[in-house]
Amino acid sequence: MTTTASIISRAVPLVAACALLVVFPFVGGKFYVDLMVTTMILAIFALSLELLVGRTGLVSFGHAAFFGIAAYVTALLTPQSEAPSIVWLLPAVLIITALAACAIGALSLRTRGIYFIMVTLAFAQMAYFVFHDMKFSGGSDGRYLYVKPVLALGPYTLVDFDRPLTFYFATLAALVLVYALLASVGRSRFGHALSGIKANEQRMRAAGFSTYPYKLAAFVLAGLLAGVAGFLYAVKDGFVNPEILAWHQSGTVLLMLILGGIGSLRGAVVGAFLFVVLKELFQSEAVFGGFAKHWQLPLGLTIIACVALMPNGVTGLPSQLRRTRIPVPHAG
Repeated sequence: MTTTASIISRAVPLVAACALLVVFPFVGGKFYVDLMVTTMILAIFALSLELLVGRTGLVSFGHAAFFGIAAYVTALLTPQSEAPSIVWLLPAVLIITALAACAIGALSLRTRGIYFIMVTLAFAQMAYFVFHDMKFSGGSDGRYLYVKPVLALGPYTLVDFDRPLTFYFATLAALVLVYALLASVGRSRFGHALSGIKANEQRMRAAGFSTYPYKLAAFVLAGLLAGVAGFLYAVKDGFVNPEILAWHQSGTVLLMLILGGIGSLRGAVVGAFLFVVLKELFQSEAVFGGFAKHWQLPLGLTIIACVALMPNGVTGLPSQLRRTRIPVPHAG
């Protein structure tokens, strides 16, 4: 009974959040709907990193490489005049991204700790300069997508990503599917093995587990899911540039996890939404006037305050309050 009640208590907020997101494009303005799409894409990106950081204990500072590679591959494979079919475009983008993640992970996972962080950062910077300096990618000016993918059946177009409402619900569906996939992974034998690696990798080896294949599989899956976010980002804006592969992009998504709470899928999503809300708030001239151009300062101070006051993130605040509650002595 307790287990059933626990499942219901966790499911109700998720169902309510999905219901609100379904209704939102019909009641929100164009700007806010567009901002919500961006936020959902970032939430998918944060969920992909959560698999590495929260589940496996691998802190990567180069996760933006897979986000950017997928975005650039989407732009490079999209023709300039004829709308490509999502049936072949999305699998092609994800396969290339997964191969890149496999190659980078196979080398990076030979290291541990701070060395792993620095190696992933180095690979991300290599990818950044490849797209920044090469002519095929448009160099520092980036590259445009002149048409957006469609799903067609003969002469009939079933799904057209050039329609804002269609793209909104496609992004929402991707977010729900990624969340459900990672929730299933967390309950699987593979997920339990990753949790064991995070807790004590040496003990897992002593128990007979070869930890390297598990970590590589997690690294590739995380890269592939970041590729989903990169694909959606490229299609949404119709433009990609090298900045999406820069080190600060990896730092930003890591901050989202810290804000929401590392080790929780809900924390990754909440952290992404909270980061975007705070950024938009501090950039608002209607609220802060001319000081809004210095939005990085109050945002940084807010994040520092959140980390200091809520070490387990926003989603960990209720349990933190329960632990610090002072018991009231009974009379007599």
